[in-house]
Amino acid sequence: MFTSQKVDSAPSTAREVYLGRTLPSLIDEACEHNPNPQAFNTWTRGGWQALSTEEFRTAVEELALGLREMGLSQGDRIALLMHSDVNFCLADMGCLLAHLVNVPIYMGETPENMVFSLQHSEATALVVSSVEVLQQVAPCLCELSYLKFMIVADGLDDSVSSDHLVALRASLPEEIQLFPLAAVRAWGREQFSEQTRMALRAEIAPQDVATIVYVAGPTGRCQAFRSQVLPVFRMVAALQQRLKPSAPYVCERPKGVMLTHENLAGDALAAFSAMPGLNTGPEERVLSFLPLTHVFARVMLYGHLSYGHSVYFTTPQRIVKHLREVKPTILSTVPRLLEKVYQKIQERGRKMPRFKQVILEWAIDLAQRYELGQQSGWLYSLKRKLADQLVYRQWREGFGGRLKYLLCGGAALKAELATVFSAAGIPVLQGYGLTQTSAVLCVNRGALNQVGTVGVPIAGVEVEIASDGEILARSPYTMKGYYKNPVETQNAIEPNGWFHTGDYGELTDEGFLKITGHKKSLFKLSIGKYVAPEWIERHLMQSPLVERAVAVGNQRPYCALLIFPRLGKIHKLARELGLWLHLEALLEHPQVIAEYQTLVDAANQTLPSWSTAKKFRLINASLTVANGLLTSTRQINREAFCAAFAADIEAMYATAPQVVVKPEPALPADSLSPTLTLETS
Repeated sequence: MFTSQKVDSAPSTAREVYLGRTLPSLIDEACEHNPNPQAFNTWTRGGWQALSTEEFRTAVEELALGLREMGLSQGDRIALLMHSDVNFCLADMGCLLAHLVNVPIYMGETPENMVFSLQHSEATALVVSSVEVLQQVAPCLCELSYLKFMIVADGLDDSVSSDHLVALRASLPEEIQLFPLAAVRAWGREQFSEQTRMALRAEIAPQDVATIVYVAGPTGRCQAFRSQVLPVFRMVAALQQRLKPSAPYVCERPKGVMLTHENLAGDALAAFSAMPGLNTGPEERVLSFLPLTHVFARVMLYGHLSYGHSVYFTTPQRIVKHLREVKPTILSTVPRLLEKVYQKIQERGRKMPRFKQVILEWAIDLAQRYELGQQSGWLYSLKRKLADQLVYRQWREGFGGRLKYLLCGGAALKAELATVFSAAGIPVLQGYGLTQTSAVLCVNRGALNQVGTVGVPIAGVEVEIASDGEILARSPYTMKGYYKNPVETQNAIEPNGWFHTGDYGELTDEGFLKITGHKKSLFKLSIGKYVAPEWIERHLMQSPLVERAVAVGNQRPYCALLIFPRLGKIHKLARELGLWLHLEALLEHPQVIAEYQTLVDAANQTLPSWSTAKKFRLINASLTVANGLLTSTRQINREAFCAAFAADIEAMYATAPQVVVKPEPALPADSLSPTLTLETS
């Protein structure tokens, strides 16, 4: 059993410093104290197009007044189905200044969950990025009883022919009115005055709900497959060769997380104040590519806006080019990007001449032995300086060469990656938080940085480890509750304010938080042991041969794995092995199986014997948000996954090996615990 542990964040004055703000007030503060002529930058074929802080505020005010002129009232919900660009920021802040509640919808969401979010939130209006998005979502809107307005950010201008416009209107239910965003702003411009500007601000209170963000939750059931395919959602009717549309699986209904102005503004300012050396003003450059529908990216953006930073919007497809071009000082990312960069470094190394391979391997080995925050001996320091000249400097240049903070969240980051990149002068700072806590609870920073942890709480946050190992958090940034769901709200938040995160963790003696597993993914073997599957999954996914790995074993005698190979790499492996077979035959070939067995064996070496994977299968199938097998944060939807691959799972347990329970070996002190041993009844 875990013993209860608790750590407080910062001084009692923290609440007074960072609370009491609305999100639009951050724009006003930026215009007054940190004006930036290049606050928001959009990439075009002609170069970067800049928008100043003052221009952005004017656009937000015009949109807010225009939305009210349309007939939208205080507290109405308005959904955003948009790309992560300056138009999203404009729509977001315009809604908030108009005292509306926005409902962001992930562009990769399934049509079922999109429709559920619109209907459950009773959204009166929907803002979409383009005419193309409008055309693709229009068939889903016929059964929405609350939706009255559709607003298109781009593409619905004078260049659209009258016939095309008529066709677009005809594609929508007749009760839904269609407007271009520019027209809504024009209506607001007509109402613009100092009096109307101030009147908008006077209506908003810090405790008012700003947004409802839908996350996966056990509040209902939905069918994850339908026959209709919508490209914008990358909807897949069935997993080819494995799943049949006639046998849809059941997944959980999303829950609407209500976050207030004070939640989001306070969390953003507390998180930014925790980073030493972070300046205000345009010299801090930010490359933004994460989905702004996710709270982590939005909170970071609110902080950058308040601090007057220069934000450059890009996409995952252009990020490599724009890193070198923009030369950011701050980059918020997820572990997968660092994993891909590290894999690419190793892959390129294998193609180098032998003497260069030796240098790279030496530099990586040196970086792996780096001890963050510890004084290095003179010999190690000398070697590191040499490695910097030969290798590390090139890595930094790949990130633009000016990075001060590489903030990593959204999933667990392997300690090796944080160590290696930090040794190379790329400061990786891992943090932790949830949508329900307005994103950031803890973060590593400055001298308070321990590899293998997610840092210490930011100002205003308390963290406690419950007796069963669950992480509890209490802060002024915790959600107001789940929309229309008082039962789930009561289950999640104790009367004394402690929020149940659903994650397992532990606190170090210095107060750093370690994540050891997820309550929903934890499963119990039939031998009475609990297993946190993320440990072996993360280990395997470090290999370039593995796209995804999922451990199973609930109420089974042993763990097993379904491994989803990276197809390009497995074909390359086949050529190296002299195998000229089609994919399905390759996945069953003994030589290919042996290569993956080596990976599984290496991962098993880090685990107690009873939690090692005894069997595995190679599967050719896509795991996406669209087919319901991944959540919107790209985590495995385990309930849906086990239902979808039930036949493959059963096959691995048809002939069970004998399981011998051995004493657990000691794990490294600086590693996350891969398993949890809980009391069993």
